[in-house]
Amino acid sequence: MASHETVPHDGASFFRNVSCPHFPCHAGVDERRFNCLFCYCPLYALGPDCGGTFLYTDAGIKDCSTCTRLHDGADGVRVVREQFPRLAELAKPVSREPKAPA
Repeated sequence: MASHETVPHDGASFFRNVSCPHFPCHAGVDERRFNCLFCYCPLYALGPDCGGTFLYTDAGIKDCSTCTRLHDGADGVRVVREQFPRLAELAKPVSREPKAPA
């Protein structure tokens, strides 16, 4: 059963799914404060500039298993909102037209 009674929130910034088979998926956060709202991190696409705690595997894959930045309480929404302009920039279409010679 999902629960959000233990952390002050605005009704849309905290979600805890204790029935998830992976709950809690990151160590180091009190289970009563563990926020599942960003189960898949929207900041992942920012690579090394996401601001979280991560490492790259030998295969070059970003491993965020030690990061709790968006999972500790209801503050993750603020963090994502602050970074949204950078995420929106990544989502802009890329021109496929060849550039004219200079």
